[in-house]
Amino acid sequence: MNVYVLLKLLHILSSTLLFGTGLGTAFFMWFTWRSGNLAAIATAARLTVRADWLFTTPAVLLQPITGVALVRLMGFPWHTPWLLAAIALYLLTGACWLPVVWLQLRVRDLAVAALADGQTSPPPICQRYMRRWFALGWPAFLAVLGIFWLMVAKPPLWQ
Repeated sequence: MNVYVLLKLLHILSSTLLFGTGLGTAFFMWFTWRSGNLAAIATAARLTVRADWLFTTPAVLLQPITGVALVRLMGFPWHTPWLLAAIALYLLTGACWLPVVWLQLRVRDLAVAALADGQTSPPPICQRYMRRWFALGWPAFLAVLGIFWLMVAKPPLWQ
């Protein structure tokens, strides 16, 4: 296997892991939240945070490493429009993901503490945190779809 094939494979696998883990944990976290079951919410939040550290974070780090290597290896100019757009969307995704991580940590901690205190529902602040978490997920999700399209189509965009 040559360097290009290895880098491309790692880039594709890490993007798949990033997208799949994000979509899967978002689905389970949101629908578990909507159930109102505090024990389930605490468990889902714990596992969502764990999945972010085990899967999402390494993929987030591997994406720019393999991406930069591929751009250099393929000789794409850094001012190529589709590449600039993909980088901008990646940065947007990260700008959404970082506060989402903080919100997940807060919801996890508050749900676990409420459960330990014998409460049956999460503290009211969690409602606001989850609304923000949900709202931040949409631009990140759409940005990743845009990145996939840009990587595949490599459209001219602007000249």
